[in-house]
Amino acid sequence: MNLKALVLIPSRFASTRFPGKPLAQINGKAMVSHVYDGCAPIADVFPGSKVCVVTDNDDIEKMLKESGRNVVRVDDDVPSGSERIYLAYERFFKDEKFDFVINVQGDEPLIKADLLKNLIEIHHGQNFDVATVIKEMSIDNDHEDYLNPNKVKAVFSKEKNICHYFTRSPHPFNRQKQAGLNWYLHIGIYSFRPEVLKSFCSLGESTNERIECLEQLRLLDNGHTIGAAITDMTLCGVDTPEDIPFVEGVINGQ
Repeated sequence: MNLKALVLIPSRFASTRFPGKPLAQINGKAMVSHVYDGCAPIADVFPGSKVCVVTDNDDIEKMLKESGRNVVRVDDDVPSGSERIYLAYERFFKDEKFDFVINVQGDEPLIKADLLKNLIEIHHGQNFDVATVIKEMSIDNDHEDYLNPNKVKAVFSKEKNICHYFTRSPHPFNRQKQAGLNWYLHIGIYSFRPEVLKSFCSLGESTNERIECLEQLRLLDNGHTIGAAITDMTLCGVDTPEDIPFVEGVINGQ
């Protein structure tokens, strides 16, 4: 397929729970570098594709430039990573005619290009405005995550491969206490068609977005469709320093 994807990785230095998180060392390499290197092979799969970090910090910019990785600066005060990557796209990349703009969180050091390949193929092959990533989980075995409001659940139709809603509440509600029931964990990676990314950033905060504090609900509240790639890949968004030993264990095969 003759497709071009622009993978943008928003990477801010400030973090309430983990200041300086992008530069945190994981097996001797900065976390944001792990994310970048995991995504970089997508250019071998889809020639003309590109990976770039979007930052607002001198130290992150310097480290990436010195290591030969692509980085651009967006210092604007914006409320979300998607709005930050839109500014980067408009200022630096819009004339390169990318088919998809992919937002990969800068705290996903276990991401691999195979996941992005699957996401791009699903987005290209189906008529969704946006595509994201979900992981099938067990209510029995993953019950703690099922109840955790920081683990976002996708209200997902497997028959149509479409996401109807996203929520911090446990979903589905297991009214009849069925064993073996599954739920879908949302992983915050988004593939936008460029015109949809522009539309998203022109819209004001929606009601459900404000209630749940989930930016993807702005898309659904305004009639956009979101499809999903299902993965079984082990991923771990790093929220606190305590998450790093787990990530290192996965990388080291422990």
